[in-house]
Amino acid sequence: MNKYQREHIALITGASAGIGLELTRKLLSENWHVVAVNRSDFPADDMIIHNAVKSGLLRIYKTDDLADFASLRLTLEEIKSKERRIDILFNNAGGSFPELSYSKQGREKHYELMTVVPYIILMELKELLKISRLKTVINTSSSALKFTKEFSIEVLEHPKTFRKLLGPYATSKLALSLWTQAIASQLAKDNIKIRSVDPGGNNTLRKGKQSGLPVLVEVLMKLFFSPPTLGANKLYEGALGKHHHESGVFLLKGRVAELKFKDQAQDVLERIQAIYEHEFLVS
Repeated sequence: MNKYQREHIALITGASAGIGLELTRKLLSENWHVVAVNRSDFPADDMIIHNAVKSGLLRIYKTDDLADFASLRLTLEEIKSKERRIDILFNNAGGSFPELSYSKQGREKHYELMTVVPYIILMELKELLKISRLKTVINTSSSALKFTKEFSIEVLEHPKTFRKLLGPYATSKLALSLWTQAIASQLAKDNIKIRSVDPGGNNTLRKGKQSGLPVLVEVLMKLFFSPPTLGANKLYEGALGKHHHESGVFLLKGRVAELKFKDQAQDVLERIQAIYEHEFLVS
């Protein structure tokens, strides 16, 4: 086994800020190779990042907008042409938007970015996962999903109302965890394991960036929430910790938690599979 085969490779979406940045730093400190998929640049003064890029441990793929299928397709094609395998795929990119907005494909943006796109990335990079040793997918979810009172694909794609955090953001994270559960048996045929993980309460507020959080939550976040290293550790544990042998589960505070609306998990999976096949692949 040569040196390259012994090294682990993780792909992280949304790696340049918040939880994704801390996870990138953590993995680099353990000599992982990190494939970063970002819209924004890494901090210019971060020497860990600078040195990792120089040494080739960190490879950066920029995209204008992950929720724009044309942009996403170009980025994924570049990754497939340059990377030889992926041990762990961290579908981490996301965010809460301040108002109702839609992707270029015409669906609500939280849903497109945090439910549909992680599935597309998984499908497109599945061959790179299959030839790795760890064969693991971690989808960043949220405990906000517990507050979902109404759930349907129609509401997900075209909400009639908007609430910060507990509206489209929460339902999109629930939908992500539901399809994670539904696809586990299918991925098991290729020995790929998949889990969704709540990273806990992290202070991920960024200066100059409009937040999609309620004002009270912003205040509480600044005062009481942990730094993003907490979330990075939760995702790391979700991938490599005591639940590493389980698939399809939602991990909340390090434990397997039940999901609401489980009866709709297969419907969500079939819907996003149809979007992938009829929109992403045919364009």
